[in-house]
Amino acid sequence: MKKQLYQIVNHKAFQITVIILIVLNAILVGVETYDHIYQDHQTFFHYADRVLLWIFTIEIVMRFFSTSVRSFFKSGWNWFDTLIILAGHLFTGGHFVTVLRVLRVLRVLRAISVIPSLRRLVDALVMTIPSLGNILFLMGIFLYIFAVIGTMLFSDFAPEYFGNLQRTILTLFQIVTLDSWSSGIMRPLMEYNEWIWIYFVSFVLVGTFIIFNLFIGVIVNNVEKANDSEDEEDPANRQVSVSVSELKRIEQQLESIQAELKKQNHS
Repeated sequence: MKKQLYQIVNHKAFQITVIILIVLNAILVGVETYDHIYQDHQTFFHYADRVLLWIFTIEIVMRFFSTSVRSFFKSGWNWFDTLIILAGHLFTGGHFVTVLRVLRVLRVLRAISVIPSLRRLVDALVMTIPSLGNILFLMGIFLYIFAVIGTMLFSDFAPEYFGNLQRTILTLFQIVTLDSWSSGIMRPLMEYNEWIWIYFVSFVLVGTFIIFNLFIGVIVNNVEKANDSEDEEDPANRQVSVSVSELKRIEQQLESIQAELKKQNHS
């Protein structure tokens, strides 16, 4: 029974069906935001939500019984899916209408746990969090240095952008996002001094291109690690590796038998 459930839950058609239902749930939640449609079809939206909730509940139960309890709760994604669905059953009634709507939106996030590529990407982002500490600290040092220099140089020319350290840091955050930093901030200040561009260009090169590329490098590295770890944990891959080792062992045994037969024939 457990084997059959495991094959069903991990079948491609089953996963595609779950994704379609999640997309359908997302569409219904989006349509509910139009009051004139929701008010005229409240009953339909209520029963559609209940049906989808119970379908997702059955899916979670099937996944639970298709494996061991330890293996099921070892995965953080299973915890996430279970809590989302369980909350939909707990928060019922007129007092929790807003909460229920929010929870229905959160069900869309279950697409991440169902689609392996998205799951690996999020796993990589989570793995990146510890590594980002040093990068954020480095970025904070550069930001503070450029903020102090900018306040000293431009506070008289553009107090709305560089009047104090707080305003300068906010301005530099805007420049990091490349949001109209050239036409809105740098070029007006170049009317006072044509060499001001050196400050802005150097900050953009350091803050945007160098620091952000460090972020991208760390994320890409962790995406590769997440892919490798998931491949190692995949039972299908483990089964393939076991099958290959078994074939090699059988091949060695056949070679030894052939060698023995040759010896007997020669004798």
